[in-house]
Amino acid sequence: MKKEYTFHSKEEKLHLVKRYLAGESPVKLHEETGISDGNIRKWKRQYLAGGEAALANKKKPGNSLLKYTRKKKLSREEELEYQVELLKRELLKKDAEVARLKKIIELEGGGTKRK
Repeated sequence: MKKEYTFHSKEEKLHLVKRYLAGESPVKLHEETGISDGNIRKWKRQYLAGGEAALANKKKPGNSLLKYTRKKKLSREEELEYQVELLKRELLKKDAEVARLKKIIELEGGGTKRK
């Protein structure tokens, strides 16, 4: 059986955490919403440690180009977005190469040797 993942907005989490902090039981909140009481407790810890920002959903790593490869026909806007993503990847590769070359030059003693 495939597990279904549900994402909850920062606002939804904040609302439940505030109710929990106001004295409502996480078990009661679970029965009312279907969200596990463990998650509600975890969100409370996150909120107390980092405020509202800690409840925001984290961006998942992954292939940002994958959404474009699944479609047979891309709109003009999607084609341009795809090209932008490709250029971003290329730029990251070039930046990494420049950093690597700078490190090599630094380790070799400045690059040019003067007599």
